[in-house]
Amino acid sequence: MSRTHQPPRAGRREWIGFAVLMLPLLLVSMDVSVLYFAVPFISAELRPTGTQQLWILDVYGFVLAGLLVTAGALGDRIGRRRLLLLGATAFGAASVLAAYADGPATLIAARAALGVGGATLMPSTLALVRAMFADPRQRGTAVGIWTAALTGGVALGPVLSGVLLEHFWWGSVFLINIPAMLLLLLLAPALVPESRAPAAGRFDLVGAALSLGTLLPLVYGLKELTRDGWAPLPGLTLVAGVALGALFLWRQRVAAYPMLDLALFRRPAFGGALAVNVLAMFAMVGFAIFTTQHLQSVLGLSPLRAALWSLVPSLAVGGVAPAATALARRVPRAYLIGAGFAVAAGGFAVLTRVTAESGLWVLLVGASVYAAGLVLVMSLVTELVLGAAPPRRAGVASALAESSSELGGALGMAVLGSVGGAVYRREMTDALPAGLPGDAVAAARETLGGAVAVAQQLPAGPGAAVLHAARVAFADGLHAAALAGAAVMVLGLAIALTALRGATVPPADAECAPDGSTAQGAPDSAAQGAPGAPVTAA
Repeated sequence: MSRTHQPPRAGRREWIGFAVLMLPLLLVSMDVSVLYFAVPFISAELRPTGTQQLWILDVYGFVLAGLLVTAGALGDRIGRRRLLLLGATAFGAASVLAAYADGPATLIAARAALGVGGATLMPSTLALVRAMFADPRQRGTAVGIWTAALTGGVALGPVLSGVLLEHFWWGSVFLINIPAMLLLLLLAPALVPESRAPAAGRFDLVGAALSLGTLLPLVYGLKELTRDGWAPLPGLTLVAGVALGALFLWRQRVAAYPMLDLALFRRPAFGGALAVNVLAMFAMVGFAIFTTQHLQSVLGLSPLRAALWSLVPSLAVGGVAPAATALARRVPRAYLIGAGFAVAAGGFAVLTRVTAESGLWVLLVGASVYAAGLVLVMSLVTELVLGAAPPRRAGVASALAESSSELGGALGMAVLGSVGGAVYRREMTDALPAGLPGDAVAAARETLGGAVAVAQQLPAGPGAAVLHAARVAFADGLHAAALAGAAVMVLGLAIALTALRGATVPPADAECAPDGSTAQGAPDSAAQGAPGAPVTAA
């Protein structure tokens, strides 16, 4: 009689170790947004130029995105826990340097170093989760919590920043990283087991350089085009990124020890999961700027109050990721992910009802609904990506999941920002009162923030007219972006129901064949039925 392979279940030690791993993940995700409120204080003390200020904000995300795949491949070779500890040390040291920076150049360098540390921490935590939780149900629960911590950290960053800046100097937003990193360095060696790929071969330095040369220009170009519109330099960086990406793929096909196994993308559960993750982050990140601007510039809330209200969607969807994991034991993941996209589309439909005069709750309800749908998608997609890749590729698979998130977010800001901005400028062309100076007209037509600044400099009557016109135009732009977001959600639903149909999550010790099938090893392989039959997780 054949016996069924039962993967070992994680115990108390693994779950405590998992809690320790959440510390760096939460802090790395918070560092993406923690400077939003600190910029005025930094500007007053360090006096950066406009270009330096942009680099202070953006260099962390640029370096993080560019190094994720390289860090994931390195962790597969030298050990994921070892890379985690090295990254935590670098992240803590860079936090101290940033907190006590005495000039813009030092702060930019410190933020870049934080990006290097963050790039090692994020894929390491996810790859270690795969190694620690062999049981598919437990791993699904852990990945759901991991996803909630990642999204929650981005939402908490501005709030924590605002609270700290009420009582301390701007460097405190960096020093909060130190206790958590020290705790990680003390506890991880005892609670988190080491994990690495067997016989991974030499590290591909050329591939690493090409990976960085691909992702960094792509993310930079997309963000710059979003912020300033078309310009030759961002356009050229996009072209360079695509060209280097083609060289990177060629290198991975011919290298003796490639960083990236291209056969992974022939597995529908892997390539399809990455595609829907790009679309989910496209909508999540791309629309966030509309929510924050509406709270501050349309409803007139202070930055801290706006940040606190922006937590409402995060709190409302806090239990979605664990619930999605529980449902995935009974409902096929393709249908659940499709349902998540359908719910998100409904949330964007609600957002088309937001007006310049509508209350706070219409915006928050719509944002909560679309966030709930997208968190459901992202929690299941992350688990699919991890499950579709063999254990020896866990680091690279984790890094690809994070890279797809960065790329999706950059695309979302570029596309949805352009859609909303185009509608705003069109509506403002004929809506401004006559008799305004030419520079005031140009500033008010460009952005909502520019219109608010112009209105504050005008007498009460014309100022109120400019502000009302800008708020109405911004609401129209928000509607257009919401409709575009809903269309992308419908596309995601279609991909989920086609590319992910039949996708399952195998136990963590299963090795996948190029077609996506799995095998458990010699003693138990006969119990799986015919060769190539997929292992179905409950």
